[in-house]
Amino acid sequence: MQAESSLGKLYLIGAGPGDPELLTLKAVRVLRECDVILYDRLIGKETLQFARPDAHLIYVGKHEGEQDHTQSKIFDLIRTHALVGRTIGRLKGGDPLVFGRGAEEWALALEHGIEVELIPGVSSAIAVPGLAGIPLTYRGVAQSFAVITAHCHQGRTEQWSKYAKIDTLVILMGVRNREFIAQSLIAAGRDGQEPVAFIERGTLPDERIVESTLGAVAAAQIEVQSPAVFVIGEVVRLRAALTFPELENRQCLRA
Repeated sequence: MQAESSLGKLYLIGAGPGDPELLTLKAVRVLRECDVILYDRLIGKETLQFARPDAHLIYVGKHEGEQDHTQSKIFDLIRTHALVGRTIGRLKGGDPLVFGRGAEEWALALEHGIEVELIPGVSSAIAVPGLAGIPLTYRGVAQSFAVITAHCHQGRTEQWSKYAKIDTLVILMGVRNREFIAQSLIAAGRDGQEPVAFIERGTLPDERIVESTLGAVAAAQIEVQSPAVFVIGEVVRLRAALTFPELENRQCLRA
């Protein structure tokens, strides 16, 4: 759908998992073209430095219990700025279409005749485990993986049963409900001795990795801080063979 000439344009920009060097070249170029940038909670100042000096930076991070209100505010901001001809950069962590409600913002813009362009980002679901030495697939170990948002499965044990047979699970936003998630997966048939890893603040200098078992998580024995990517599966064991020398200095705990 083509926008009217008087309208602005919306760029949905993926910021990647945190390290600003993992931004795409196109993302950097587009950030320099935006009049307004709406950025999320996990976007660091190093990423925002690519914005134009005169760009209007607006924080729209979502906090627990305020998600719907904040999303409504984001919709209003997109409409307000685009309808007066401004170019908007909607800057999201990871990829805009992976649990970021980017498609909803895209649809809303099109309803108002606002042109939209997607700038894909490196998803934390794949990059964070990989850079920590955990491949999501490996011949003879794991042939499948699923990326899950814990926010959509809170308090619903039966929904976790569909993931019982998938080799590798990557759970985003799962720290708060980690015990419930682990208990539900064990009840659905996953082995309590299966290895797991939590990668806190992945790709950033203060990254911290906690390795344990699904049973230990279910028993509330593991202390983890958000944000963290939660990985479950035999591929976690491969980290011992795939840890690069530069990773040795990162804090890694085994519980």
